[in-house]
Amino acid sequence: MISVQEFLIRTRIEQHLLETWIEAGWLVPPQTEPELMFADVDLARAQLIRDLRDDFGVNDEGISVVLHLIDQMHGLRRSMQGLLEEMRAGGTRTDQH
Repeated sequence: MISVQEFLIRTRIEQHLLETWIEAGWLVPPQTEPELMFADVDLARAQLIRDLRDDFGVNDEGISVVLHLIDQMHGLRRSMQGLLEEMRAGGTRTDQH
């Protein structure tokens, strides 16, 4: 887990910006008690947000759309992985009428 201070240093963002991104739902820290902590995936996501804003000039609405699409893609990937594992294990089912 990554502390807030380390997170701010590694992402090169300021505290107020981190708070704004959390309020917007762009970052959802896995631990809030007893103190706010972040995972590596949060670090990568924050770096993506920073790159989209600073390097590509994407506005807040655009960032929300990009993050939503990325989340959907990862969800679909997990679903496909589960289906593949089930198929490999011989767990394919057919409907019987």
